[in-house]
Amino acid sequence: MLKLDFCGIDVGSQEFVVKLRREGEQRTQSRSFQNTEQGRLAVGRYLSRQGHLVRVCLESTGTYGLDLALELDETAGVEVMVNNPRTVRRFAQALMKRGKSDSIDGDVLMEFARRMPFACWKRPSAQALELRAISRRIKSVTQACTAEKNRLHAASVSKTTPRIVRQDLQRSIARHQKGITGLTAAALKLIAREPTLKNNFQLLITATGIAKASAIQILGELGMLSSDLDSRLWVAHAGIDPRHESSGTSVEKKSYVSKTGNKYLRCALFMPALVARHHDPYLSAFANRLQAKGKKPIQVIVAVMRKLLVALYGMLKNQQPYDGQKLFAFPLPANNP
Repeated sequence: MLKLDFCGIDVGSQEFVVKLRREGEQRTQSRSFQNTEQGRLAVGRYLSRQGHLVRVCLESTGTYGLDLALELDETAGVEVMVNNPRTVRRFAQALMKRGKSDSIDGDVLMEFARRMPFACWKRPSAQALELRAISRRIKSVTQACTAEKNRLHAASVSKTTPRIVRQDLQRSIARHQKGITGLTAAALKLIAREPTLKNNFQLLITATGIAKASAIQILGELGMLSSDLDSRLWVAHAGIDPRHESSGTSVEKKSYVSKTGNKYLRCALFMPALVARHHDPYLSAFANRLQAKGKKPIQVIVAVMRKLLVALYGMLKNQQPYDGQKLFAFPLPANNP
């Protein structure tokens, strides 16, 4: 029978802090490894031991953590769980951990793996990983381009701005736009090459408000999700699930959006939801009903985002194009006597 060990790894840009507790041992082992390819291999060798199964907990902190998770996923005798940083932070608060350091974070992650239900991370496909990297780069360059356009506008209305500054801003904008064009072409080429991505992409753009640019961003994030998740977990992953706080008769706070999830997916849904709110008859009727109930504009848009994401889940799962009537049916007119 395999011995069960638990491990927490705090991932930094320079090093990994590994906290490991072997079964039957009271002392927690602590080691640090360089955040390099050799360092990731060394972590796998350190954790792997014949007759042992190691459950490792990481935070989803971007590329650094992803590379380590991919490496450990291929290591025999190692299971990996990748958690949302906010979930881990709340767990640390429950443990009364007031300080924060790499060592403390590693201990918290190790305790999370030991005490909480362990959900194994499922490795995404190589194509999904590539598309996400490209889509996130497109978003980053687009934001930089928008910032430069704002600077150019401010510089153009000021008489104190030299001509050379305006010209430099114009060159910078052109450079960013060229980058966006190239990255978008690469994303579309990747999608066309992979049958599943291609089919899902064609389904996404049937939804009102989702064009090629939005579809690339959304598909780049959805492609990383496990196939066994349901629509509620998709909503929770995006961080647009409602949160309620009430206790007895004295505490009754207004509901709010959790934002405990993927900010990239949340941002990618915003503009499509804004367009659909005004141009899709079903989602427009849904939004108008919420508005009539006194909901604020941002609450209405978030609700439309949630509806749209649920629609995308059904479309991709059942391989069917968008049908707004399945989201919100118009009320039947009352029969006149």
